[in-house]
Amino acid sequence: MFALTASIGLFATLAQAAPAFAELDRRDTPSGYLARLLINETAFPGERGFLSEADSKGSMLAVLWVLHSRIQHIPTGYRQVQIAGVRSENIIDVITGGGGKRQCEGFYLNAAGRYVTAPRVEERIDNLLSIANKGAKPGRFSGLLNYAQGLSRAYLKDGVDGADRFAGLKNVGKTEVTGRAYAWMTDVGSYHPGGNFVAIPSTQEGSLAGNRFFTLRKDPK
Repeated sequence: MFALTASIGLFATLAQAAPAFAELDRRDTPSGYLARLLINETAFPGERGFLSEADSKGSMLAVLWVLHSRIQHIPTGYRQVQIAGVRSENIIDVITGGGGKRQCEGFYLNAAGRYVTAPRVEERIDNLLSIANKGAKPGRFSGLLNYAQGLSRAYLKDGVDGADRFAGLKNVGKTEVTGRAYAWMTDVGSYHPGGNFVAIPSTQEGSLAGNRFFTLRKDPK
């Protein structure tokens, strides 16, 4: 009886000690906060807009490039505040609007200046982590979650890890554009950020994992 009890106890200890397939940095850290945004803005298996793991990873990278471009690649004729809603070199400010106008739905700073995500965001991420950490081996969910976290850590240390697929964009139809994407929205036909933003068509890879990406007109009016 003692041996059986001891074996059960050892099995439980080993099960508890088993490493998770996917983990995220704390929400109150820049790397954890940025990772949550990339995850929140991307379709996962079983969700509308999901095509493949590669497509969703491409969307995460494209979203990161939008945020980075709003800081480092403001086109001639534009001001950062016109595009990003803030004037800052801090990516958290670009995500949250610096405590002012919210740029990314569900992500903002509270009165104390702490990073906040909407409850629905945390509920979805908790569910994705739960799915990722079930089973006997890592799968697509853990691959996507770990990719988002890896992108975030790498960005805050060394910059964007991966090429900007929209950097060389010169024209959308007959419209001259600046290159790079400066906004994204849920890929529904009626959704558009307005102003000088130009939707990048699917023929130019503008639709990724349920998102539509937007560049800018070359000569703002």
